[in-house]
Amino acid sequence: MSVPAFNPARISRSGLSVVPDRVDERTVDADIFRSVFRRHAAGVVVITADAGHGPVGFTATSLVSVSLLPPLVSFSIGATSSSWPTVHQADSLVINFLDAGQHDLAGRFAARGVDRFADPTRWSRLRTGEPVLDDAPSYLRALVEHRFAVADHHIVVARLATHAERREHEPLLYHDGRYATTDRPA
Repeated sequence: MSVPAFNPARISRSGLSVVPDRVDERTVDADIFRSVFRRHAAGVVVITADAGHGPVGFTATSLVSVSLLPPLVSFSIGATSSSWPTVHQADSLVINFLDAGQHDLAGRFAARGVDRFADPTRWSRLRTGEPVLDDAPSYLRALVEHRFAVADHHIVVARLATHAERREHEPLLYHDGRYATTDRPA
């Protein structure tokens, strides 16, 4: 099967315009990468785990649904993250969803060099042993299936096992270097 080449001059539908190639394209370096993805809104979760040496957790904006059957998600974690050694060893973990008002909790789990599980963080353990944030409006318990080293990060793929919805909530988002939320009309 052959497909004719795209020719903008042949477009006859009104209201349709073609965006020309940008002449100011630049090579993507670390600064451009950060700049582009600062403008990409992402949901915020805190991922918690324990491989037998105490709980760890980190804020993530990289959670992605991968598959419906089986139910799989993925996220990335930096190779130098203090949580990586535990996530590397843990068989399971918890994805804690945050609500629009939980900026402080997200910030605490994104901070370096602090005890993220110390006061004022409220947390407990599931019957299966994983740490869960008590104030998270919902969470997913997941079983780790794959870990892939990719450049300076690791991609973790996990199968969803259980879910708990404690209350309805508006999501916490991360956009342009700060936490935000949706602006839904009442």
